[in-house]
Amino acid sequence: MVENSELRKAGLKVTLPRVKILQMLDSAEQRHMSAEDVYKSLMDAGEDVGLATVYRVLTQFEAAGLVVRHNFDGGHAVFELADGGHHDHMVCVDTGDVIEFFDAEIEKRQKEIVREHGFELVDHNLVLYVRRNAAKP
Repeated sequence: MVENSELRKAGLKVTLPRVKILQMLDSAEQRHMSAEDVYKSLMDAGEDVGLATVYRVLTQFEAAGLVVRHNFDGGHAVFELADGGHHDHMVCVDTGDVIEFFDAEIEKRQKEIVREHGFELVDHNLVLYVRRNAAKP
């Protein structure tokens, strides 16, 4: 099983709750899920994993580099599987939907701005807060 090897590679013991949560994150239609979303999905699937366990496992996954935690405006954290590829986010202020995007020109310009100010870019996180344009569907 891929989940077992991912857990071992991350230095985590293979347990049923960890495997179930990793499977849920991997197969979910929604890429950015809160701990409550993961818990509800597990309950809907008939899995017996408590909310406290979900929180604990997600924190362990974050520490092991398996997931990335995002704290978008609105107060609650969402998690996504760490796939190694960089992307930025748009968050709809009306619906809370999270849209991933990558733009080479934005990435290039950010590096230029950093260099112009005498720095080296180590990491960044760009989040655009958006609303659907009423004139466009």
